[in-house]
Amino acid sequence: MSNTQTTPEVTWAQRSSSSDPEKNYIYLTIAAPDVPKERLEINLKPTSLTFTGHSESKKTTYHVEMDFYAEIDVDNSKTHHTSRDVFFVLRKKELKEEYWPRLLKESKKMHFLKTDFDKWVDEDEQDGAPDDAMAGMGGMGGMPGMEGMGGMGGMGGDGGFGGIDFSKLGGGGGDMPDLGEGGDDDDDEEDMPGLEDDEADKTGDSKGKAPEQKSDDAPAEKSKIEEVS
Repeated sequence: MSNTQTTPEVTWAQRSSSSDPEKNYIYLTIAAPDVPKERLEINLKPTSLTFTGHSESKKTTYHVEMDFYAEIDVDNSKTHHTSRDVFFVLRKKELKEEYWPRLLKESKKMHFLKTDFDKWVDEDEQDGAPDDAMAGMGGMGGMPGMEGMGGMGGMGGDGGFGGIDFSKLGGGGGDMPDLGEGGDDDDDEEDMPGLEDDEADKTGDSKGKAPEQKSDDAPAEKSKIEEVS
């Protein structure tokens, strides 16, 4: 049976700095499970990345080509391979405070590319995010030819990033939509006063005092309801 070719999911986040190269980089993760190191082909250039990885167990070849929005520093970029994915820290060539507006040169939406919200922080919140990711990858070597991956065996099953808690890299996660927000709205609607009370309050005190009036006048309101009945 012939093997299929699959475009892997790619997630990314970034940091930026106008003065410190080690705080000026792209996080890039390519999901390619069950691809052994010897079946990886990575061609990283200043303006592009071509990734190919063959999985015998999945009977598929993962392949993706990307042209970057701007240049990266190949020699100071790092990578780490696991049984689930390949993780890159790509050093931006130009020191600049502003974020890249997108990862790729073309502005059209790519179905395989997503924001990595676990690592993303907003541009103005970078100071509060951990900045030691590059230090934790110091022994991984350069990208060309993947020679640097040979020394990664002792990095351990946690990804080998020197104990970095990547969950803390998502300091900007507050910007993600709250998918549970709809349920809270339903509860609030149940606690709102009835329409009869609203009509009565139109000639009364302001809305900001409504909760206090409802508490003090509860017996009177009850009496009105009984009379109408």
